[in-house]
Amino acid sequence: MSISKTRQKLVDVARQLFARNGLENTTMNDIAQASGKGRRTLYTYFSSKEDIYYAVIEGELERLSDKLDEVAARNVRPQDKIIELIYTHLSMIKETVVRNGNLRAAFFRNIWMVEKVRKHFDEDEIELFRKVYTDGKREGEFDIDNVELVADITHYCIKGLEVPYICGRLGHGITPEASKPLVAKVVYGALGKITNKNSDSVRQD
Repeated sequence: MSISKTRQKLVDVARQLFARNGLENTTMNDIAQASGKGRRTLYTYFSSKEDIYYAVIEGELERLSDKLDEVAARNVRPQDKIIELIYTHLSMIKETVVRNGNLRAAFFRNIWMVEKVRKHFDEDEIELFRKVYTDGKREGEFDIDNVELVADITHYCIKGLEVPYICGRLGHGITPEASKPLVAKVVYGALGKITNKNSDSVRQD
């Protein structure tokens, strides 16, 4: 088995154990035994339980990043793409937390640990927003004076909505399908969405 496959197996096993037993109740020995690789192999790749925890979080964020890249690559109008990026981010974060069971508590309790790993993901997501806003501004869909600032604000607003969304406190009882037009109205208002008369067109202030 290659080095990358061995490391990935260790991360996958660790994630499952963290999800089932919790971070605190899982030891390096548990991970070594469950993976069938032994402690020596485990310590070749990871120096501590925190080290492998970082790798687990990083792997989960890579899943989210891949999905966002997929949305960003779609051949759709920037105004549709930005709404899809927002909902993809929130739904994938929720899926990640829910599927990790007991690790859920660690996501929130060890927020600073998670933040360290999130840094590169956050930077990549902001860059995606910049590209969509630049395209939208060039195509006359958005009235944005400073793309970089608006991309930063969008990212941090969505990040701030993660916990309420995961806990079901955001639009309680409203399905994502029903909420999208309402969210779009707020987002388009902030972006100065512009259309011309032939394609539904009135500026929404």
